[in-house]
Amino acid sequence: MPDTHRLGSLRLDVLAVSEMDNNVYLLTAGNGEQLLVDAADDAPAIERLLVAAGGGPLRTVVTTHQHRDHHRALADVVAAHRPTVAAGEPDADALPVPVDHRLTHGEVLPVDDAGTVELEVIALRGHTPGSVALALTEPDDAEHPGRVHLFSGDSLFPGGVGRTTSKPDFTSLIDDVEERVFARFGDDTVVHPGHGAPTTLGAERPHLAQWRERGW
Repeated sequence: MPDTHRLGSLRLDVLAVSEMDNNVYLLTAGNGEQLLVDAADDAPAIERLLVAAGGGPLRTVVTTHQHRDHHRALADVVAAHRPTVAAGEPDADALPVPVDHRLTHGEVLPVDDAGTVELEVIALRGHTPGSVALALTEPDDAEHPGRVHLFSGDSLFPGGVGRTTSKPDFTSLIDDVEERVFARFGDDTVVHPGHGAPTTLGAERPHLAQWRERGW
């Protein structure tokens, strides 16, 4: 069953799919328009989620990075809804469908056509070259206006950064996470990872030096 959160006029649904406990995130704006983060697996379950959240239209699907477990249902979702497909520029060609929007660090991605809900694209290089996180600021009508939600893919988890395969990749990732996430956002920021339970930057911040020292 999906986990549903009300952020004022914005709805956030979280659905865990697959044997790898991948998280699929659905944002639904007040006018019903939708953005999906990681069509990871189980297209029928994703379809039920879209309908339960209001039925769309689904405007955009963002894939946080190129690893297959995060886009196994992407082709089916795209075929059914014809949304704009978005992914980080360096990972785009590895996806199973053509990418319409190649994301770059710092750009703003609207959830709805009017741009009343926007996501900031944050490149976190290291887990893959084109990994991106998406930062959402709760609207003024939410219970915690101004609080940030970070959809981090496999770049940041409770207890550490994502897996890397070389020391330069780890250094790149930990540098980006420190400079582009922890240095910018407050402790109440909610981190929604690509697998498993959420955390907050406040819970993870005391351990940054330990992560860097251990190298993972």
